[in-house]
Amino acid sequence: MIKKVQANEVRLGMYIHELRGNWLEHPFWRKSFKLEQQKDLDKLLGCSFDEIWIDTAKGLDVKSLERNPEPTKSIAEPAKPVKKLQAPVSIEEEMHEAKKIHSKAKEAVTSMFTDVRMGKALEIEEATVLVDEINQSMERNPNALLSLARLKTANEYTYLHSVAVCMLMVALGRQMGLQGEQLRQAGVAGLLHDVGKMVIPSEVLDKPGKLTDEEFAIMKSHPRRGWEILKSCYQVKESALDVCLHHHERVDGKGYPDKLSGDALTLFARMGAVCDVYDAISSERCYKKAWSPAESIHKMASWKDGHFDETVFHAFVKTIGIYPNGTLVKLKSGRLGVIIEQSKKNLTTPIIKIFFSTRANAHIPIEIMDLSKGSDSVVNVEDPLKWQFDINKLQGI
Repeated sequence: MIKKVQANEVRLGMYIHELRGNWLEHPFWRKSFKLEQQKDLDKLLGCSFDEIWIDTAKGLDVKSLERNPEPTKSIAEPAKPVKKLQAPVSIEEEMHEAKKIHSKAKEAVTSMFTDVRMGKALEIEEATVLVDEINQSMERNPNALLSLARLKTANEYTYLHSVAVCMLMVALGRQMGLQGEQLRQAGVAGLLHDVGKMVIPSEVLDKPGKLTDEEFAIMKSHPRRGWEILKSCYQVKESALDVCLHHHERVDGKGYPDKLSGDALTLFARMGAVCDVYDAISSERCYKKAWSPAESIHKMASWKDGHFDETVFHAFVKTIGIYPNGTLVKLKSGRLGVIIEQSKKNLTTPIIKIFFSTRANAHIPIEIMDLSKGSDSVVNVEDPLKWQFDINKLQGI
């Protein structure tokens, strides 16, 4: 039975059927789920939802809580082992370590992909260790690596794109509640998803102009070529094979190579599709200019239903923000700033480094502002080239 309840009536064990309110303004990537963790209950009670609906067929009812109180645990019950968490640190503190991980990841991917290009067997042992390091860095502060994920030039795109998709897959997986081996598999899948491009002729892969129909057909063969390469490696998990083969599929069945749709697409494939497209369109390519991070999110959100899984896409937006790190914005006060971190309270109120006044047309003392705690707000996304600002330098990367 679907029932409307008040926020103060919600308890652990209930199945949340729907949270009615702007999905951008609450911390949950799903509108329906079983409420099993205290941290999620605390988040829910801290939000101002218009309406909360529960499904009593899938979880506890308000009345059943009174009749069936949670049993008291025995004193003799053994304590569950607690996973040691990484202590949160500031983005400045984490940036140094993040840069080392990013450099190490670039070297690892370059080495693996070069081996493939030369016809050697693919060795991926280092990939698993690398993904664990990426996850630990994001546990300390996810903003550092997510800021570095944008760093790439057109001539090294293929390698650093795979690094970026790996990082985005880990970040998205964390947002969606993946842990342990599942999270590790998501990262490795992202790292290896484009390995098939290593057997695509360079004159096609790096062509600066529009591809002919024949060349496009060759390019579209890279998912299956990559799958064939990974299939021959005994260490590769099924999840990596799946993402490699299906990261260009669409929920409406209009993707390639197999035109899969709906439930035929696994969660990892749906995640891979979103991460791959976002990094591709927000990166400088040999044949096109990059869209800004915020413009990339806006474009993806505007595409017709059926391109991406809606739930996964919403989770992705919650992962990187509607104003992703590195976005130059103008505030209501007339000041300019670059987004350096995402706020845990609201996607529309990130943490910003303010440095310029448009009214005075001059640089001003740098100020770090959490927009969730002040009266200023974003009114527009600005083009760094128009203002001749080096966003990477402003971010300290």
